[in-house]
Amino acid sequence: MDRRTRVGVTGNARRWAPSWWCTSMVLRLLGAKPIRLTVKHGAGHEPLDALVVGGGNDIGPEHYGGELDAKVKTDPERDALEIRYIKKALHDKIPVLGICRGAQLINVVLGGSLHQDIRPLRVLTRNRPSLLATKNIIVERDSILARITQRERLKVNSLHHQAIDKPGENLRVIARDRDTIVQAVGGGQGLKIIGVQWHPEYLFYLPSQLALFRWLLAKAPL
Repeated sequence: MDRRTRVGVTGNARRWAPSWWCTSMVLRLLGAKPIRLTVKHGAGHEPLDALVVGGGNDIGPEHYGGELDAKVKTDPERDALEIRYIKKALHDKIPVLGICRGAQLINVVLGGSLHQDIRPLRVLTRNRPSLLATKNIIVERDSILARITQRERLKVNSLHHQAIDKPGENLRVIARDRDTIVQAVGGGQGLKIIGVQWHPEYLFYLPSQLALFRWLLAKAPL
């Protein structure tokens, strides 16, 4: 019997999906069993021990009161599927790691709002997409992110043009960039959640980024 920790990983359903392949590789290196969750892939009948909500398209503005006529690229089927998995994870009280869009969607499910386009908010930081760790962020000193990364400043990558505005219920902002745009949130009152605006799956070679996946698995039962 396979006793490895089963981790659901949401994302797009394309065959070539770099985020899925990188995330699944990291989880396997740490001894877990990644389960791909998309509109074409399911978890089967076994329960999940943890959940990663991956990055990708913009979230449908109807879910958070955004401008319906804004120029965004959405995936309604994926929105619906991931919302179901997030709600189930919250119900089952399993750890959840939200990555970029995933952090935003967790926030929306918990009643928070989003900046639909952060580009006008940029003053001190650039919005140039990069897989490399080129952007500096400031981590709250007493936060779970500071504890698991052992850092109060991190260098991260950036692929987003939307971000969390108002945090959802029982979510706390735990990192911001130089423009004070939210870069990470953590769960309070027993919520086993970390949501990050960057893509740690592309930076797993950095100990501070691998620590996010170690946290996910350390909190998940066998």
